[in-house]
Parts: sequence; structure tokens; C-alpha cells
Amino acid sequence: MRSRKHIAWVLALGLLPGCKGCKQEDAAPADTAPDASAHGSSMRSGVKVPLPDGWSAQVAPDDSFQAGPPGRPVLRVDLRRGQGAQKPSVDDLADRVRGELKGYEVSLDQEEETEGYTLLRITMAPKLADGGLGLQTPGFFGARRLGDDLFLCASLPGASPEDVLEANEACRKIEVQAAPK
Repeated sequence: MRSRKHIAWVLALGLLPGCKGCKQEDAAPADTAPDASAHGSSMRSGVKVPLPDGWSAQVAPDDSFQAGPPGRPVLRVDLRRGQGAQKPSVDDLADRVRGELKGYEVSLDQEEETEGYTLLRITMAPKLADGGLGLQTPGFFGARRLGDDLFLCASLPGASPEDVLEANEACRKIEVQAAPK
């Protein structure tokens, strides 16, 4: 039987379009300082991910941007340059979640879609052999389109319900800033 942590990583890494393994040659590494926090972190020149107070950011070995409370990343963001037109609809995203989580009871807690982003917040619980349900776990998946680029967001295993809400909000507010003159 797969562990809950393994399933959550599979979801975080595989549900969003173009995110099989979430490492592509064209994904730019984040440009963050070790103390990047509350006022946002830059994934690349001109991109700002606004983070809650006390959160820090880092670039993971797979070049993804990860952020969360000290020592505990709960948000993952992957940049897909030139793939903005591939932003999934909320229905597509929900269908992918349901398809990948056939062994789980999935509750769609929040579905939100605009021209610029798609956000899906869920609660999942493994279906047990005796017909019952295991421990519920919150999750979040999102896609933010900025110009021609697509930012894929997901909560990471171990995120609390509050972390998921904060990660959801950070993804929604990713922005491109004008270059300094």
C-alpha cells in the first residue's frame, strides 16, 4: 500500500499539465536569498511570489521554488516558460485530481477560476479495506498564467489546513514586476 506522503508527492508532482517529474530544461531556477520571506520572493528577475510573514523560500534540487514556515516547505511552484496558453480549467484540474486519487475520498473544498489563474483546494482521505476512511489531509493545486508563462503550484505533504490556505493565496498573487530602471 502506498503511504499518504507518497501519494501527496505524486499529486504535487504529476497532476498539473507539463509537470511529470516537474523538471524541465526550460524551468528557470529561483533567484532567492536564504532569508527571503514576508514581502515576497523572486523566482526569476521580475517575478514575485508574495509569502506570509515568517515564511522563507528556497530553490529545491529539482529547480522548483519551495516556500513555507522555517524548515518546512509547504508550497511548490514550477515555472513553465511559454506555456501560459496551457493553463488548465478548474474542471480539468478537478478531473485530474479525481482520476489520480481513485483510492481516496476527495472533497472539493474550493474551486476558483479566472483568466489569470485556476485554483483547487481539496481534502482527501484514503479509502480503507474495511470500507472506512483514513486520516483526512488538505491539499491545494493551482496554475497562474502571467503573459506567456505558466506557474504551477501545489501544496506539499505535511501542510496544515492553514498552510494550504496561505499557499493558495500566494499562488493567486504571483506577479511580474517591471524591471528596475
